[in-house]
Amino acid sequence: MAGAVRLEPVDEQNLEPLLSVAAAEAEPEDVMPPVDAPAGWSLARREAFRDFHRASFAGLDGPTRTRMYAILAAGEVVGMVRMTRCDQPGTVETGMWLGRSARGQGLGAAALRELLNAAAAAGMRTVVAETTPDNAGAISVLRKCGARLREDAGKVRAEMCLDSALPAL
Repeated sequence: MAGAVRLEPVDEQNLEPLLSVAAAEAEPEDVMPPVDAPAGWSLARREAFRDFHRASFAGLDGPTRTRMYAILAAGEVVGMVRMTRCDQPGTVETGMWLGRSARGQGLGAAALRELLNAAAAAGMRTVVAETTPDNAGAISVLRKCGARLREDAGKVRAEMCLDSALPAL
């Protein structure tokens, strides 16, 4: 299954499938910013998820400076990856989540490679990410994609330079 990944900009067509995967296979705090709403996937939290994603429909040059992509494997939405412009020119920050059933299959690394290609095509030179030292899945994906990792103040910071060729799978 690894490598059989496609990214599609999040839009009204894939927003509901993305929400369905999030609600069935992820915790709200793993896929969206905190909101003042009842715990779990309440109606208010589902609406906040939609609003959060709709706010980025304008992409890197829009008000949120973010382009979100649905991750598709075998034609099905399995998660989301995004890039957000940083203040440093030519740099975007990325974040990703996958539904539980899509984890551990190489899809995260394949999706991040696709995002790195999209970032390069958008004229970016560097992609950065941040995770926690206990997020072994994220650290593994970042390593597979050639990230330079450093631990700082309880966070793992990653940097991927787009000037060089991406490591082979």
